Amino acid sequence: MATKSDTIVRKSIKKAKKEVVVQPTDTAKSKEFKPDPQKVIWMGAIVPGYGQIMNRKYWKLPIVYAGFLGFAYTITYNSIRYQAFKNGYRDIIDTDESTVSYLQILPKGSTIDDYGGKAEYTNVLKTGMEKYRYNRDLSVIISIAYYGLTLVDAFVDAQLYDFDISNDLSLNLKPVLIENQYGYRSSPGLQLCFNLK
Repeated sequence: MATKSDTIVRKSIKKAKKEVVVQPTDTAKSKEFKPDPQKVIWMGAIVPGYGQIMNRKYWKLPIVYAGFLGFAYTITYNSIRYQAFKNGYRDIIDTDESTVSYLQILPKGSTIDDYGGKAEYTNVLKTGMEKYRYNRDLSVIISIAYYGLTLVDAFVDAQLYDFDISNDLSLNLKPVLIENQYGYRSSPGLQLCFNLK
């Protein structure tokens, strides 16, 4: 037979099970995420791709870094080729017979005579030197523009992060009479209304 104390304990256990513990909500955790565009652009300028990380657009990181790696490869390749052609051109026009770096540029099995002699090969070296210098400089300019594009992308993403693109957009087209400010008759026309709701 249950004693009075057992009944009291059972009732208190049932009450404890029914009580719901309400924990205070932390306002910092419940606050909706919104990136700061100014901070995003400054951090993206310091560390390339960090603006995309701050916007939580992680899928853009491979694109950003693949672009930078591609430009780094292009700049390096064109710089190496430019230096080789520049050294070869300097060596072929000087009077020192011991400097023959221009022979290293020739494909295997080829000679200067295959290019029409020393004068023609000198023009080939000069043209190659100018071409690779132009490509290197253009690669540097395009890589700087790409860097700016990543910053613009991060800024625009942060600015438009909470922009609502819902299905509740409306476009109304209706006939109207356009009032003339000079006192002439009203003219018929069309009025276009675009409402964002």
